[in-house]
Amino acid sequence: MKAEETENKMEEPFTSYGRYSYADYLTWDIEGMVELIKGKVFRQAAAPKMKHQEISIRISSKFFNYLEKKTCKVFAAPFDVRLPVHSKYNEDIFTVVQPDICVVCDPIKLDEAGCIGAPDLVVEILSPGNNKKELQNKYEVYKECGVKEYWVIHPEEQTLMIYTLMEGKFIPSKLFTSGEVVASSCIEGFQINLDEVFIDLD
Repeated sequence: MKAEETENKMEEPFTSYGRYSYADYLTWDIEGMVELIKGKVFRQAAAPKMKHQEISIRISSKFFNYLEKKTCKVFAAPFDVRLPVHSKYNEDIFTVVQPDICVVCDPIKLDEAGCIGAPDLVVEILSPGNNKKELQNKYEVYKECGVKEYWVIHPEEQTLMIYTLMEGKFIPSKLFTSGEVVASSCIEGFQINLDEVFIDLD
């Protein structure tokens, strides 16, 4: 094998045709965010835009302040969330995601590697090029693994849609936008005014 081929193999330790586990994921040494969804690799092409980061900080700080001294904890990416189906062994886990923000209320699910099992609430902030991943691929795994509440934020349109898990299905909310106050159904008492999320982002 030529030196150039060896270097490329080290940079890309996976192919688009493989099915990979969390055990494989742990062996990779690559730059940028990588997620596994049902064994398929998804890479983030570039760092999130400034609007994305502003929104993430504003929402996560609201959760952090509200949850201080409570059982639930908030985490922002990068933070590995492993979603096992039948077994919690590394080689049997085929979905590992890094939600922009997640809230975990069961301390048993937390360890030094992140979270194993469904967070109670997940927030994903759409970025150009990853909308299908958030709206289709992640939607499905979050529903299947039992995420109680899934928030999808569109920074450019300044909107929020909340999907609430009921009897194994995600029920969509109305489309929220600036000026509206949004409440969580699974984090009791938590509310956020979307003006505080989207202000000065034009």
